[in-house]
Amino acid sequence: MHDTDIKRIIDKVTAQVKSEKALLSCDSITLALAKRIAARIEEKAKDMGVNAVVSICSSGARPVLCECMDDSYIASYDVAFNKAFTSVSLKMSTIKLKSLSQPHGPLYGIQHTNEGKIVIFGGGEPLILGDKIIGGLGVSGGSEEQDTALAAFGASCVEEEASKCL
Repeated sequence: MHDTDIKRIIDKVTAQVKSEKALLSCDSITLALAKRIAARIEEKAKDMGVNAVVSICSSGARPVLCECMDDSYIASYDVAFNKAFTSVSLKMSTIKLKSLSQPHGPLYGIQHTNEGKIVIFGGGEPLILGDKIIGGLGVSGGSEEQDTALAAFGASCVEEEASKCL
């Protein structure tokens, strides 16, 4: 092996390590990562027989991606986005928020704030990479149980899919 070959290998490994550190320290989800997560969710939704809408927003609750599977409900578009908004803005899943927002609960009535964009039923998850919330995910189109399962699945794919975006 020549010195130039060794230098090239070292440079390549150094660049990869820097890229991984940058990814793990990113403050918000990228479109590339959002697309990968949405594709995984849509494949699982298809297997479940659900025509879902998948919405992903940034850490600042701005839309990054919204995909509507064929024959999904029109109403699911707003619901999915609002689930993504809720999960990132309150830093918790919407299914967890459901229990906190019941009568006599500590967050009772919260769904009436934020211009009615707060969703208090399952299907929203914060997206976490490393120890940072990088976005919010909302899934709508199935039953609450199905939407909750799909959103939890999508959230569980973040680390794996992020490593593929390097």
